Parts: sequence; C-alpha cells; structure tokens
Amino acid sequence: MLTGTLVNTATVIAGSLIGMFLGNILPERLRDTVMKGLGLCTFFIGITGMLGGANALITIISIAIGAVIGELCNLDRHLNRFAERLETKFQKKGGNTSLAEGFVTASLVFCVGAMTIVGALNDGLTGNHEILFTKATLDFVSSMIFASSLGIGVLLAGISVFVLEGGIACLASVVAPLLQQNEAIIPEMTVVGSVLIMGLGLNLLGVTKLKIMNYIPSIFLPILLCQFM
Repeated sequence: MLTGTLVNTATVIAGSLIGMFLGNILPERLRDTVMKGLGLCTFFIGITGMLGGANALITIISIAIGAVIGELCNLDRHLNRFAERLETKFQKKGGNTSLAEGFVTASLVFCVGAMTIVGALNDGLTGNHEILFTKATLDFVSSMIFASSLGIGVLLAGISVFVLEGGIACLASVVAPLLQQNEAIIPEMTVVGSVLIMGLGLNLLGVTKLKIMNYIPSIFLPILLCQFM
C-alpha cells in the first residue's frame, strides 16, 4: 500500500543528497528547461487521467463548488501564512535559518498539490502507484535543484512527504469498503484530481499561476455527488 509513498520519499532524499553535492553547479538555463519538460509530463498525466470518468457534470459541479469552498476558506493563503510564521520563528532563534527555509519551502512544494492527494488516495484505494511514481520523478529533480541552494533542509522535507502521503494512503485504505460500494466514486475523484494535475502542469510551464490548493476540496465532492447523479 505504501510503495508509492516510500519511493517518493526515497527520491526526495536521493535528489537532495545529489543537489547538496552539486551545489550551485547546475546552470539556471538547465534548471528551467528540465522543469518545463516535467511540466509537460505532468500535463500529459492529467489528460490521461481524465479519460476514466463517465459523468462530466460531476466534474464540472465538483470543480465549481470546490473552488468556492477553497476560496472562501482561502486555503492557499492560510498555508502561505503558516509557512511565513514558521520561517519567522526559525529566524528569531538565530540559527540554522537556511535549514528552516529549505525544510519549509521543500515541504510546501513536495506536499501541496493535486498529485499528492490523488496519488496517495490511489495508493491506498486501488494500489495504483503511477501518479506517485510520476510525482517521485518530479520531486527527484526538484529536490536536486532546491538542495543545491537551500541545503540539508530539503533533505529533511522527505519526512513531510512520508507522513502526509502515508497518512492519506492509510486513511484511504480504511474507508475503501465504503467508497467501493459505489464503483463510480473513485473514477470520478480521479477525473477531478486529473483536472487539477493539468492545472499544476500549466503552472510548472509558467502558463498560469493557479492557486491549486484552493481547488483541493473539489477532489472529495464526487463522494457526495455520486450518491445522487
């Protein structure tokens, strides 16, 4: 069940170690090219994941209502404020500021996003690790780039990845019997999550600046909507 989580955690650690070794050797042009290539791959994964749904109306309603919930709760802003408070707290202590910055920054990048939620859900519900394996590749490259400038704090972010993804996967496995009573729920959740993954890919390409965190509630709405549609 936790195969995807363990692989993702391992790639973050491995990428961080390589990045710390390379330091600032990697040129900016190479970093930009690689990240955009990974953005294209993320966009492709989103497209392929959208093909499994049977009711487009569920996707539309889920995205619309989820966006309203996310904006009203302002999830993206709350997360940013939390990160700012952590950084300020660490800075006031006067030591290892770079470690704190690396840990907070990398944890946000690796743990916040549709691929984390959907990938961990698939890991626990169906044993399908494809999304987390893809995310692991993205995180491997990202961790190298971040660790080359932010240091060991990026390496410690592997703990955040393991705790969050593992927790979601374990919880999903517990509620799996309830979700499997309606076979349409998991495919529709996957479709909604795949739409958000496409948005994440567009962000990586620099085409958009979507606040993907504010759309996260959309992923869970098909659990309710599939009971009536």
